[in-house]
Amino acid sequence: MSYSGSLVFLYVSDLERSSAFYGLLGLELLVDQGSCRIFGEAGTMMVGLCGGRVPDPDGLIVTLVTDEVEDVCAELARRGVEFEQMPSYAAEYHITHAFLRDPDGYLVEIQRFESA
Repeated sequence: MSYSGSLVFLYVSDLERSSAFYGLLGLELLVDQGSCRIFGEAGTMMVGLCGGRVPDPDGLIVTLVTDEVEDVCAELARRGVEFEQMPSYAAEYHITHAFLRDPDGYLVEIQRFESA
């Protein structure tokens, strides 16, 4: 089997508000299907937002992987994004990561793998 990427869909209460937030994170709008929009980088990682439904953010983490965790977080902070945890090293997982919440309460992690 072979896969070319991944796409995770999130139910959101306000499609416009959530679209603005994921755009603020630097994700490109790839497809606008009306009631759902797909953001990300085609063929690698994508996040789909489907409006008009009550979200259930428990038990889900949207992780965006980058080698530039500190720079990305500094830029997002300059844009007014509030963090639950600024970048820190987690020895148990060998990662550097930060956490924030999207408008519907989904946990978003900005992460770098520190080992191969």
